[in-house]
Amino acid sequence: MWNRYLYMLLVALLSSCAPESKTKEVSEPKPNVLFIAIDDLNDWVGYLNGHPQVKTPNIDRLAAAGLAFTNAHTQAPLCNPSRTSIMTGLRPSTTGIYGLSPWFRNVDSLKNLTSLPQHFSRNGYQTFSAGKIYHGGYGRQKNDQEFDSLGPRVHITQKPPQKLVGFTPGGNHNLMDWGYFDHSDADKTDYKVADWAVDILNTEHDRPFFLSAGFFLPHVPLYVTKKWWDMYPEDEVQLPPIKDDDRTDTPRFSWYLHWDLPEPRLKWLRESNQETNLVRAYLAAISFVDAQVGRLLDALESSGKLGNTIVVLWSDHGYHLGEKSISGKNTLWEPSTRVPLIFSGPGIQNGTSNEAVELLDIFPTLSKLANLPDLAHWEGTSLVPILQDPAHVRDAPAITTHNWQNHTVRTENWRYIRYADGSEELYDMVKDPEEWTNLAQQEAYAMRKDSLAAWLPKQNHLPLMGGQRTWRVLESHRDTIYWEQEPIFQNDSIPGQ
Repeated sequence: MWNRYLYMLLVALLSSCAPESKTKEVSEPKPNVLFIAIDDLNDWVGYLNGHPQVKTPNIDRLAAAGLAFTNAHTQAPLCNPSRTSIMTGLRPSTTGIYGLSPWFRNVDSLKNLTSLPQHFSRNGYQTFSAGKIYHGGYGRQKNDQEFDSLGPRVHITQKPPQKLVGFTPGGNHNLMDWGYFDHSDADKTDYKVADWAVDILNTEHDRPFFLSAGFFLPHVPLYVTKKWWDMYPEDEVQLPPIKDDDRTDTPRFSWYLHWDLPEPRLKWLRESNQETNLVRAYLAAISFVDAQVGRLLDALESSGKLGNTIVVLWSDHGYHLGEKSISGKNTLWEPSTRVPLIFSGPGIQNGTSNEAVELLDIFPTLSKLANLPDLAHWEGTSLVPILQDPAHVRDAPAITTHNWQNHTVRTENWRYIRYADGSEELYDMVKDPEEWTNLAQQEAYAMRKDSLAAWLPKQNHLPLMGGQRTWRVLESHRDTIYWEQEPIFQNDSIPGQ
């Protein structure tokens, strides 16, 4: 007994003299974020199989290096509401921002909201931005505090002496132009945005960085240089599948969402022999922007920062090139809503997911990947469970909204649309990926409609106006519909048809 006591005393004395053991783990360095935005890019990307001829080797290599979503959808098929949603984490139906204005900082109920870059800045990150991240000049004014440092903004300086396609309907808008003319890639804003971002990547930083680079093309005007134009010879360009009587089974209200716009209708494209030229220019512009993405990826790899950098690439919405008888966005169909969405970096598995996801999910996902605190106002869902296990099943659909009380619910296999007047569309996306057959009026699908309709947003904020600007805002007052504050009557002919 006494010997055992002496032994225990000796152990205790030796332990007291030993160095104090570490009780705290060494914290891992926070990952950098490279945030790549592309304007008006639909699913015409290699890994999405949206067009059989498109060449996007750099976006495809990013997809191969990370987790690529094949069923990702925008919250709104228009720049300002889409980007507002991504950067705030709120749905358009919650904010009431449906048109090209207002800037959400000018809305009393939203002006103090913590945005995505601010969230990272307030948690120790240095934030940089160039090109188009918010719509237009939003976030770049003298008193704006969205980013710590700003690079080049979008500014179209290289233009032909006159429009390449001639006079276009809807006011002959100067953006409605496309094609090749003699100019330099290096002088394009998108090229300069990539230049600036490459410099940031090649610089050593004393804090983790959040670097956003927003590319303008393939937004109109679709001006490209000879290199990219020649990549898609005119006599080889394939047009998207189009059904000429496609709109006969869609509600009249579907036209109200893009009632009177400068984007030409399919009818004008064909009559003016511009259908192929538009598709060719769009493909060429995509390949040019893909090359700029490649420059960023090359710089990230050569900088030595690749292993500790999360890369996310997204587009704000899609674009029609004749499908559903129109060009442009502003619809609740697949060409407008489906977009590329790719995450790559530490903690992210390689693979693909066909789960229906939303751009609204980007904010909480990046925050979770960087181990930042959650924000109470988020309406999106973190995609980290899928990024860690591509087979993970998500229990919610993707919802896109365009103007007040017009929504679409997209699951893995179905699309359901309900307009503000109660009219509906339903598509089997497996059997009918082109959305040519509206099943909404068939009794056999009543239960399917009901189950999808249960996901429609319960809150539908009335449209907010940005001063006198009502661009692309559709309003419903009792029995009258207003497009940009001008009434639409039942016997009005559809513009451009």
